[in-house]
Amino acid sequence: MSSPHTPVDARRVFYIPGYDPIHPRRYRELYRKESAAQAEVSGYEISLSARQGGTTYGWRVEADIEGASVRAEVDVLIWSDIVRGSMSNSIPATYLQLVRTAWAYISTGALFRLMRLRKGPVIAALYPVGFLLLQLTFAVFAGIAALRLSALASGVIGEGAALGIGAALGLVVCVGILRWFKAKDSKFFAYYLMHDFAYSARYGGANPPELEARMDEMRAQIAAALAGDVDEVLVVGHSSGAHLAVSILADLIRAGLPKGAPRLSFLSLGQVVPMVSFLPQAARLRADLAYLSARDEITWVYVTAPGDGCAFALCDPVVVTGVAPEDKRWPLVISAAFTQTLSPERWRAVRWRFFRLHFQYLCAFDRPGDYDYFRITAGSQTLSERFEGRAPSKSRLEKPVNRFRSMTP
Repeated sequence: MSSPHTPVDARRVFYIPGYDPIHPRRYRELYRKESAAQAEVSGYEISLSARQGGTTYGWRVEADIEGASVRAEVDVLIWSDIVRGSMSNSIPATYLQLVRTAWAYISTGALFRLMRLRKGPVIAALYPVGFLLLQLTFAVFAGIAALRLSALASGVIGEGAALGIGAALGLVVCVGILRWFKAKDSKFFAYYLMHDFAYSARYGGANPPELEARMDEMRAQIAAALAGDVDEVLVVGHSSGAHLAVSILADLIRAGLPKGAPRLSFLSLGQVVPMVSFLPQAARLRADLAYLSARDEITWVYVTAPGDGCAFALCDPVVVTGVAPEDKRWPLVISAAFTQTLSPERWRAVRWRFFRLHFQYLCAFDRPGDYDYFRITAGSQTLSERFEGRAPSKSRLEKPVNRFRSMTP
């Protein structure tokens, strides 16, 4: 491992996105735009360039920050194809998902225990259920209205014919309305969120086989970087990508790091770990949380913000899951403090844009504090050095509330 306080000249960054079907170029353009904005605010230099060849998607970063020049290679560890495959359900299949997912969280008591943490992500989980049921109710009543309207013609074409025409018209209206809502889901996000929560709940918190296989590939890519000539390997897990990173890194450390490996760091952002770890079959994730939290081979910093209604803000995922070992070291739980690091004008502009806020961790702050995504990914300090001596947030939640604590599959 690199010695303490040795400036970072070269870094490998692996970004694991959340449940997102979009091509990873979205993250490159977000990094390009927001790094330029942060550089202007903070007075440093940073630039991106395309990476030629290779089997993974990524880009190069060159930065002059804190009086040092740093090179970084950023890779997006892709599972968007798996996400797209899980979202290709018909309307009836999505409503079946709704029933199964609601049952998974309600019958196990997980929903009620999650509500004892933060209300925001629980509301986000309930939103697609409520809105999809509202869509169905509206469509059914519209179909019934069409059926009754056709009854007015029974005196002209006969009662039987009017009933047949009315039933067909009612069905067309009902299906048409449901299809319209699905086509407009880029505005409502009901189908998207339903697929997201259903994917986690499908196996009761266990990873689907295709995801486990992809995680093995991700682990191999990170392992190869640890054998390379860099000063730090930084893994960033955002949203659902955070719990994937926990298991990937736990497996990586269990297998043993190469002798003389660079510093291994883990930055988890806007995590929703309890949505999975509170389910009965999530034994693998619970075991990985407990294991990773006690390892000295890694530095794990956990960043959320109470303003992010889609994350379990400041909830220590190891402790609230109920698997904290006696020698627990990680994660360091800190707040991005949106209301302080964003100006009042900026905060007013984004505070009700919930999905935008969920990505704020990857964006520029016009009143930056000690959390700066671009200093972390392209600055001259390792994650450990940057947050050395940093006290955890005083408002963090550290009370075990999970019912399921088995760590044996």
